[in-house]
Amino acid sequence: MQNLRVRQLGIAIAVMALFVVGSALPASAVAAKFFDTNASVNNNGSLTVDFDERGLGNGDIDYTLTADVDATFACINGGGKNPSAANKRTISSEVSTSGTFEAKNGRVIASLTTSTPTAGDFACPSGQRLVLASVAYSNIILTDTTNNTSTTVDDVTRVFFNV
Repeated sequence: MQNLRVRQLGIAIAVMALFVVGSALPASAVAAKFFDTNASVNNNGSLTVDFDERGLGNGDIDYTLTADVDATFACINGGGKNPSAANKRTISSEVSTSGTFEAKNGRVIASLTTSTPTAGDFACPSGQRLVLASVAYSNIILTDTTNNTSTTVDDVTRVFFNV
């Protein structure tokens, strides 16, 4: 009789332990998924990606945003026109930025913005000003580095001056 009670107690403890472990697993499980993304070009030519990621636990989530950029710079005269001379230059490079956001109720709604493209050493002659004529971002990838999940974002372009 004593052995039966010890065995029943042992089984009861094992069942309780399995219940505690089993009920803790779903709370820590993460099924991170980007629900929505939207890319836009700001007035200064930088790329902003707004996003909504769900299926997260709570805590800080790290993100990285990368993209290829083609930016055309031009020289504009006092009349607001681009002279027909070869006063324009297109640069191609990669931009990236990162950020950390706190997940609330398993969700992050945030934005990341890259730096503005630069013309490098391209300069305009006296009496003309350097402007960003157009910019195009492609191969835009947003990555949740905490949960190792990525999404591609639609390409985006903006024309500031027709040259």
